[in-house]
Amino acid sequence: MLKFGVDTFIWSESFSEKDLHLIGKSKQLGFDVIETFISNPDTYPTVQVKKEVKKVGVEVVTATVLGNETNLISTDPKIRKKGIEYLKKVIDINNEIGSDTIGGVNYASWGYLTRKCRTEDEWKWSVESMREAATYAKETGNASICVEPVNRFETHFLNIAEDAVRYCKDVGIDNMKVHLDSFHMIREELSFTEAVNQCGKKYLGYIHVCENNRGIPGTGLVPWKEFFTAIINTGYSGPLVIESFDPSFEELTSMCAIWRTFADTGEDLAVQGLKNLKAIEKQLK
Repeated sequence: MLKFGVDTFIWSESFSEKDLHLIGKSKQLGFDVIETFISNPDTYPTVQVKKEVKKVGVEVVTATVLGNETNLISTDPKIRKKGIEYLKKVIDINNEIGSDTIGGVNYASWGYLTRKCRTEDEWKWSVESMREAATYAKETGNASICVEPVNRFETHFLNIAEDAVRYCKDVGIDNMKVHLDSFHMIREELSFTEAVNQCGKKYLGYIHVCENNRGIPGTGLVPWKEFFTAIINTGYSGPLVIESFDPSFEELTSMCAIWRTFADTGEDLAVQGLKNLKAIEKQLK
């Protein structure tokens, strides 16, 4: 049986203390997992999240992105160092709240584009920086760092599963995994099955189940039966998390180009998406 989760982006652009009630709400709505986004490790309500997760009895994971001041592919070594320190803070949070997954664009600044192809120097800088962060994660807890290949309009660094797997291999620490997102996959991959198989059980660490237009999962072009079959055959047992964004969000709306609504509320989108995805799963049996 697949394990479905929901991202707090469904309700809130920046998870904070005011959003703690969403942890309980996610379980009430039928989700097994909640992803809380870490936008700023220094203001993330770590102690309260740990307490709420334990009280509710729901699995928690996290995601984050790097910015221009923490960019692991920056030409400035001081910025790359800040990126490493940022990731260490995120790792500390995951260790504290009991999360074993750190997803997202955590290998380069999200939205950073050089208007050129990825360079060997950029690869070297990111891999070496990530190796330090992954080693720290290995030494301090059991969190996996899952790198998310995203579409060409959001990064020039990792766009496809094949490159993400190579990146994990080059980092060389066994807590490095790949974070697949069907929204990005349908733009960049040639085959959902092949992308999953390239990761295999060893490297497939986290999954976002998003429709091709970021609308209600199960209503668009994503080949869900093929995707789920490949996931099941791979032996993946982690969460499949619904992620979408509200057009009222200030920063994320522009970064993700969300210009229209797909449901009355983000919660409606997630609940209907969960219903659709569970129905598709049943068709596979």
